[in-house]
Amino acid sequence: MVTVDARGQQCPIPVIWAKEAIEKLTGSGVVMVFVDNEIAVQNLTKLAQQKKYKMRSEKLGESEFRAIFTIGEGDVAAAAEAAAAEKTICYPDGVKENTLVVIKNDMMGDGDESLGKTLLKGFIFALSKTEILPKRILFYNRGAFVTIEGSDSIDDLKSLEAQGVEIMTCGTCLNHYGITDKLAVGSVTNMYVIVESMTQAVKIIKP
Repeated sequence: MVTVDARGQQCPIPVIWAKEAIEKLTGSGVVMVFVDNEIAVQNLTKLAQQKKYKMRSEKLGESEFRAIFTIGEGDVAAAAEAAAAEKTICYPDGVKENTLVVIKNDMMGDGDESLGKTLLKGFIFALSKTEILPKRILFYNRGAFVTIEGSDSIDDLKSLEAQGVEIMTCGTCLNHYGITDKLAVGSVTNMYVIVESMTQAVKIIKP
């Protein structure tokens, strides 16, 4: 049995930790995940449904929950089949699906700034753990602050870059904010490349 303590961790970390623990099992086993909120339980339930895993959850206290994944050889095979079905998209060898992620701010959504920054950090972290990666991520306007020294997302962006994802930041934006010399990951790009990337993309994601 593998125990994952995800209490105090924000979405999507509990799901990612659970998924990684399950993937490390050799054929079958039990993964027990502890979380401290019902939203995390709901997200873990969705993971089980999507991957066809057996799972049950229990409320242990006011802010303590336990999700128990029971993985058998049949569950692993079904999950592998489902994952393969998700990937049945034909592209030239070595070419990723031409999905473009566009980040135009240093926070995700509108409203509370602190929450927005936390959400964007979580989005980039989750993106770095997905099976089907985007071809390129573009950063412009205040999104440029996400790729410079001191950003909480640098390690995750470097992980994405190491996996072959192109990380590009608008040069005009870096110059405008006076942070060109602080770029910590990826390369500098221009409006022509930004427009070309958008017009050629099969899918554009704007968190």
